[in-house]
Amino acid sequence: MDSVEYFNLSDLWEQYYEWSAYGAGATVQLPGGERVVQYYVPYLSGMQLFTNKVLTASRSFGEDNGMDFWSDDEDNEKMSRSWSSTSDESLFNCDVVWPNRKRPGHLSFEFFEVGSPYGRVPFIDKVYELSQGFPGLTLLKSADLSPVSWMSVAWYPIYHIPYQRSVKDLSACFLTYHTISSSFQDYGLETMTNDCCHPVADGKQNGHMDKKSNTVSLPPFGLAAHKVHGSLWTNPMTGDHRKMDFLFSAADSWLKQLGVQHHDFNFFITHPM
Repeated sequence: MDSVEYFNLSDLWEQYYEWSAYGAGATVQLPGGERVVQYYVPYLSGMQLFTNKVLTASRSFGEDNGMDFWSDDEDNEKMSRSWSSTSDESLFNCDVVWPNRKRPGHLSFEFFEVGSPYGRVPFIDKVYELSQGFPGLTLLKSADLSPVSWMSVAWYPIYHIPYQRSVKDLSACFLTYHTISSSFQDYGLETMTNDCCHPVADGKQNGHMDKKSNTVSLPPFGLAAHKVHGSLWTNPMTGDHRKMDFLFSAADSWLKQLGVQHHDFNFFITHPM
């Protein structure tokens, strides 16, 4: 495996385009031995982007293309502009000062979804909606972000093929956590291998890259689950339970260290069934 210097955030979001439209398929073996493909739609659940330098709006959005929208201001301790919420159903704030302790970078953007899953728009639509207020979502590169930049994706089921009547376990939902900074990719965190939770971005030359496809994968470092019970999703003969416990603990620890109240995570842990 080679290392990559960065990937464009816009390339990462594009990987969610097809999943947002049609769902991401995960093969599931039912108790009777039959296999079905369960499809999940991804929704942006939460995100914090910590930049290595403070970003300030240098002129009106839309005048030029590229990163000229932004200039670095080393003397500023927070964003010079506060972005209003794009939705009453969301918590969206870009004017946050990190507490008086060692900073993991400058919190340039954050978003936490608090609306009902039934009223949300798919991942790619939400990202581009938010980018209207914060163009950095599509203009920044992973190398611009500090190692603690992260996002969380909520995966909700929509249908399965072939259709099975009254299979309660197929209503399970998942919350995955991903780091999105180049400098975090070599940390070697334990990961899951399910492709539906595994976005792949174009690598441009500190993350792991596939030499042939020039891509870098962003497997989840944390996980929370809702309505997961029985042996449908975890095999008692394997280390599935231990892996899920590890990933849940990692997500919980991450949020506590950042002092984040993540609405979906709190709901998942208080409504496990």
